Amino acid sequence: MHRIVVIAVPPVTAFDLSIPELIFTPVEAGGRPAYDIRVCTAEPGILRSGGAFDVSVHRGLEAVAEADTVMVTGGAGREDVPPAVLTALREAAAAGKRIASICTGAFVLAEAGLLEGRRATTYWAKSDVFRRRYPAVRLEPDVLFVEDGPVLTSAGLAAGIDLCLHMIRSDHGAAAANEVARLAVVAPVRPGGQAQFIETPLPAETGASLAETRAWALQRLDQQLTLTDLARHANNSVRTLTRRFRDETGLSPLQWLLHQRIIRARELLESTDLPMDVVAARSGLGSADSLRQHLVRRVGLTPTAYRRSFTRLSEHQEPVVR
Repeated sequence: MHRIVVIAVPPVTAFDLSIPELIFTPVEAGGRPAYDIRVCTAEPGILRSGGAFDVSVHRGLEAVAEADTVMVTGGAGREDVPPAVLTALREAAAAGKRIASICTGAFVLAEAGLLEGRRATTYWAKSDVFRRRYPAVRLEPDVLFVEDGPVLTSAGLAAGIDLCLHMIRSDHGAAAANEVARLAVVAPVRPGGQAQFIETPLPAETGASLAETRAWALQRLDQQLTLTDLARHANNSVRTLTRRFRDETGLSPLQWLLHQRIIRARELLESTDLPMDVVAARSGLGSADSLRQHLVRRVGLTPTAYRRSFTRLSEHQEPVVR
């Protein structure tokens, strides 16, 4: 069982604090929970939140020593972080533990010196403050999440869900992560480089969303869809389709299609023993060589190595979602 210890640094954001338990808890491996989620804080008791209610945390920072992954969630302010929290984070990093933050939790990691020289992100509205305070961090303020070695950071609020899904995918594969996304009724695993701030995330209430076109495309990933095909289905010009796709998803149509094809290929590699050329064909990536190039570029593994990493040899080992 992989233990995740979440450090609550007041004032906490209750939504951020609830994300790890919501997303990690459903995953099982070998008939038992795959993750053990614990929350701790420097001074156990009632913690201030930025909202209408407070949060009670009973574990102290000694819990960090038993963690495999340590997470810090977001909250307002972020000045005067307790020194004991910074010490616990430095010791966790020195011990080789995976470190992650949600939203402005990145300020805490930076204050501990764990982001110096690394790529990182945080809530876009706080990016200017972050950049002034921590100039040695290579801030990427316009993405959903960043993974730089054993340190992961996410943008604000719901981007923490994307980060946790990405971590499940890294640990247990795309199929498990996408099943959790379906249970939580959130978008499937989104690429970390997707824009965190979309100027017009909701179309006018005219029934003009491209959701139907995206659903149509997902049923045809094994076909060589073109921009013209998508535009024809949406009854738009290619130019209008491209603009509306970016407005609604933060990606171009072809970027979105490629991401979905790679997700499909990863699921097929994890759940079947199909030959590589068949996996490539069913996911719309063309050839086994093309599959290999895209997978190496995206996850750093060849299809064979990916399958070996995530294929479970028995049902008792296969990650499932309750």
